[in-house]
Amino acid sequence: MQLSLLLEMGADSFPDRTAVTDSYGTLSLGEVSARARAAAALLGEREGDKVVFLGQNGASLPTALFASSLVGRPFVPLNYRLTDDDLRKLLVRAAPCSAIVDDDMLERIGGVADVDIIPKSDFDKACVEGAREAVEPFPESDIAILLFTSGTTGEPKVAVLRHHHLTSYVFSTVEFMGADESEAAMVSVPPYHIAGISAILTGLYSGRRIVYLQSFTPEAWIETAVKEKISHAMVVPTMLDRILDLVERHGHTLPHLKAISYGGGRMPQPVIERAIWLLPHVDFVNAYGLTETSSTISVLGPDDHRLASSSSDPIVRRRLGSVGKPLPTLELEVRDQEGNVLPPNQSGEIFVRGEQVAGEYLHKKALQDDGWFATNDAGWMDDEGYLFVEGRLDDVIVRGGENISPGEIEDVLRRHPQIRDLAVFGVEDDQWGEKVACVVVPADAALDIAELTSWVKARLRSTKTPEAWAFVDELPYNDMGKLLRRVVKQQFISRVPASA
Repeated sequence: MQLSLLLEMGADSFPDRTAVTDSYGTLSLGEVSARARAAAALLGEREGDKVVFLGQNGASLPTALFASSLVGRPFVPLNYRLTDDDLRKLLVRAAPCSAIVDDDMLERIGGVADVDIIPKSDFDKACVEGAREAVEPFPESDIAILLFTSGTTGEPKVAVLRHHHLTSYVFSTVEFMGADESEAAMVSVPPYHIAGISAILTGLYSGRRIVYLQSFTPEAWIETAVKEKISHAMVVPTMLDRILDLVERHGHTLPHLKAISYGGGRMPQPVIERAIWLLPHVDFVNAYGLTETSSTISVLGPDDHRLASSSSDPIVRRRLGSVGKPLPTLELEVRDQEGNVLPPNQSGEIFVRGEQVAGEYLHKKALQDDGWFATNDAGWMDDEGYLFVEGRLDDVIVRGGENISPGEIEDVLRRHPQIRDLAVFGVEDDQWGEKVACVVVPADAALDIAELTSWVKARLRSTKTPEAWAFVDELPYNDMGKLLRRVVKQQFISRVPASA
């Protein structure tokens, strides 16, 4: 099925149902559909074989996405947080294209060849006033969306998502118009991330109102949650931690909130434990996925969260640090370096296969011949099929042949009352190949290495105790709240002493 049909199904069946709310007002499903057709007529008259979107969250985003689908051009949202030079480099790679651009960003991209710029104010006006004739959808095998990956080394790759990959994900995760009319989902993740795209598709198909938060702050998030009676929200770990600080400080109860899903980066176990304690009426869902898989491939559901957080069984309790089980429409395996499928409790690379898995980059297919996609994530599954993600393969520390997960050590250290933030990684070692290093953002200037070393040794094997330490004022994260571990290593490795 072609993406635009997801919207048309809802608009034909429930045209008056509220679909999108942003800082400018509210639109119904019928209005979003009409605006998308008008925008498609506009795009059909403009140059280029792609539609770039450079702007912040708002009703223009789903309009542009579905209009692009109607005219059969790939939709390409760009990261407006990049430097002007990096942004222009991506725009050059996207050309020839039409580019819908927030008016206050126009100066950043002027002069790039083969780019037909449409100021967002003009785009919005055309959506309201333009012709709204029916448009014949293009084949579902065509490219629907191109997303630049956020790699920290080299040029970003361009992930290719086709219509059938995305619609397969939608059909496997939500029911058509299955949401109650009172439900509202707050979207604060950026437009150029797969989570922002999937929020549009699942929200409009399920009938759950999308409420856009243009720029995240914990204060704005809580204010919007109260004002708009938000029932569902998706956050990244750093967002949730900051929201919880305000909830605890000011006693917010958020009575309308039913569910929070989280992903985009590894959730520290102490943070999710605090969330369950502070918001006991909220269902928490850990969603693990990749751009190349059209979003979520594995879920730790609300019942799993409650059982794991309250269990005295260490095997069950550790599942709070897992990403749950694969979606029933997918196959998932953990393999060693030779490609052999590993038994439970052995670490290797995570592979996934299914209809929603694109596994394709522009001009390069990454799927194996039998449809399996190598995620480049390290992990393992327990005896009950719960998946534990250890991080990117390059992040796993290999000490004397032992694979060590940085996240396990970080969870232990985060429980130290004098640590505000930290990052664990491996550094070269002549004897063991790699040794464990840790960069700490202290909450207390009196924090010392001997105390931290003893803290870890009392809770983990000695091989997992950091042997090299450094202290910094802050750590780098991307805008989805993911720790840039390789950047930490590059920036601070010279500051780490040879031994504790």
